[in-house]
Amino acid sequence: MAKSNPLEFLQQVRTEAGKVTWPTRRETAITTTMVFIMAILAAIFFLVADMIMNWGVGLLLGLSG
Repeated sequence: MAKSNPLEFLQQVRTEAGKVTWPTRRETAITTTMVFIMAILAAIFFLVADMIMNWGVGLLLGLSG
């Protein structure tokens, strides 16, 4: 890879940054909402899985009431 001076580098960076397709405000809001929904669903899943495993281990060890 050929070395370039700092000015050339900054020009190349600016050119490449101009090629980036930025998401719209609506796309960003939808994606953020989906992330929160998936995080909540994952938390509920792991809570239920933990409760089932806790119950199973307690039953196996004879600790349940």
